[in-house]
Formats: sequence, structure tokens, C-alpha cells
Amino acid sequence: MTRYLIAALLLCTSLAFAQKSPEYQLLATSRTSTMEKEINDMAREGYQLAGTMGGDTHEGEIIVTMRKSSEGDDKDRFQYKLLATQRTGTMERELQEAADQGYEYAGVMARGEVMVILERDKTLASKQHSQYRLLATSRTGTMEKELNQAAADGFEFMGLLKRDEVIAIMRRRAQ
Repeated sequence: MTRYLIAALLLCTSLAFAQKSPEYQLLATSRTSTMEKEINDMAREGYQLAGTMGGDTHEGEIIVTMRKSSEGDDKDRFQYKLLATQRTGTMERELQEAADQGYEYAGVMARGEVMVILERDKTLASKQHSQYRLLATSRTGTMEKELNQAAADGFEFMGLLKRDEVIAIMRRRAQ
């Protein structure tokens, strides 16, 4: 009888540990609009963006990793927007428009164009939204100076990528 009790206890313990492991999905596509749709499809199933792959890939694919936590029911909690443009000024404007809708920076990558993935947590009903600033230059000394000036203005560093120029994404949270 004690053997069966110990076996049952070990089985329950191993099941508890198995349930705590996250589950991952790797998404890869060559189309920006397809990626945004696939990310949002996964989010409806309880997944959250875990990471992006920056830079050009051999096959020209956009690659992201989604993570599903077993710690609760996050189905349809997150919503994603993927912005893609070749112009830094356009990206900064679109990034701020999305932030005004409640989206926050979640990842960045480049493939001939700058791509930023934004995430909105539907459970947060904040009326105050972050402010974004993009810094772009081909000179590292200039970038360092601009990063420090943005930090003095209350912005925090979010991400960095390189295409024709180095681009830094900075965010200042609403007070």
C-alpha cells in the first residue's frame, strides 16, 4: 500500500513540474502581414511574444518566438501590431500612433526595412501612454551623445538595430 502511495505522490509531483514548463512556438514567414496575423492567432491561444530575430536571415524570413505560460489562462489577453517601414521618421510617427492606442514596444528586427513588434495587454486599462523617440545615425559617437541626451530627457533604451544606419528605440513612460 505504501508503495502505491509513494508512486502516486511521485506521479503527481512530476505532473506538477511538467505543467510549469512553458511551451514555445517558432513562427517564420517572409511576409510582414502574414507574421502579424500569425502572432495574433497565437496570442488568442494564450501565447505571448518571447523574442525576435534581428537582421537579415539567409532565407529572408521574419522569425519570432512565442511563449505560452502554464501559470494561468492568458487566452486573448495580448494583441500585437507589426510596423514595417524603410523611413525612420515614418516609423517614429507610426510607433507613437500605436503607443497612443495602448501598444508598447516588444521587439525589433530589420530586413531591408525596420520592423517593430508592439504588444497591447488588454487587461490594462491605462489612459496614459508611452512616448517614443527613434535615434538614427551612421556615427557611433553621435549615437552615444544622442542616447545620453534622450536619457537626460527621461527616455530609456529599448532596442538597437543596424541597417544603413544605427537605430536606437527609446521610450519614456507616462507619468
